[in-house]
Amino acid sequence: MVDFAVLAVPGVQALRPYEPGKPVETLERELGIREAVKLASNENPLGPSPLAVEAAGRALRNLHIYPDGNGLALKEALAERHGVVPEQVTLGNGSNEVLELVARTWLAPGRNAVYSRHAFAVYPLVVQAVAAEGRAANARPADSDQPYGHDLDAMAAQVDPDTRVVFVANPNNPTGTWLAAEALERFIARVPAETLVVVDEAYAEYVERPDYPDTTRWLQRFPNLLVTRSFSKIHGLAGLRLGYSVSSAAVAELVNRVRQPFNVNALAQAAGLAAVSDTGHVAESVRMNREGLKQLGAGLEQRGIGFIPSVGNFLTFDVREAPGAVYEGLLREGVIVRPVANYGLPTHLRVTVGTPTENERFLRALDAVLKA
Repeated sequence: MVDFAVLAVPGVQALRPYEPGKPVETLERELGIREAVKLASNENPLGPSPLAVEAAGRALRNLHIYPDGNGLALKEALAERHGVVPEQVTLGNGSNEVLELVARTWLAPGRNAVYSRHAFAVYPLVVQAVAAEGRAANARPADSDQPYGHDLDAMAAQVDPDTRVVFVANPNNPTGTWLAAEALERFIARVPAETLVVVDEAYAEYVERPDYPDTTRWLQRFPNLLVTRSFSKIHGLAGLRLGYSVSSAAVAELVNRVRQPFNVNALAQAAGLAAVSDTGHVAESVRMNREGLKQLGAGLEQRGIGFIPSVGNFLTFDVREAPGAVYEGLLREGVIVRPVANYGLPTHLRVTVGTPTENERFLRALDAVLKA
């Protein structure tokens, strides 16, 4: 038998695929239970905008026609939103694809990328896939005001002449920690001009802190800046896979050289265009998330369970002992959360903010598991 693993390119040989949260259907089939709830993948419990659903429905009539390969209408709407021109916007099959395109454009053997320990798992995956060196900088300590968050000084110390990309998640998944405008701006100014700084703002719309920056407004000052955003979170379009980046036109042109034709389907483009205009849905999603974070945080505090303060739509909490048993126990109670041992947080689990009913169900399930 041929060992195709040996024949694969070096970066892929040792690669472990990204593991998403367990689907509800899989859990119900495995355990024979019904009405399970998934609080594992940071999805919006409010669902998509009704305007987006209606727009996607209209687009169904033209499924025999290829989508606009340039996504011009959506790019124009996003450009207006961020105060740029359409040539500065790159559309992706989720913002994950944009991260992968960045790696394919700038990374290769002999080059390296820097990211924080405990940061989004896709960063090291896309780096390793192209056989570049990934450098995980030490994160902030557990007893800091931003536990396990990005240590920008530690990240800057990892940058050298062979560093082509620096990944910064703001807020960060799975910790929920964030970087204030002054600190992040100072960091980007320290990075060499020939090194691309990718600021991942997938959860940006949820953040209500006055010191949190919209880095798309910094593009004129930092030509080496690329900012990614997602429609999977606040806009509730995770099932359609839609994301984008905003950068200089020169950087966007290079990324588009490796982007596959028609990478964003017609339904996603139509729904995304409608979602951008529905500011009421975004505001209601933010309100629900604000209340949900309070509900989950208070519930965990009442049970003596520590958690990392978060500005995203999730909380990562520390069960200290037997996290595997707690996770499995929650599954048996019909509640899916996310283990984060693969992020270097072996005693933690992450729970997505759900509806008030879902949040309460999680807390009751946690009680049952801890009592058992």
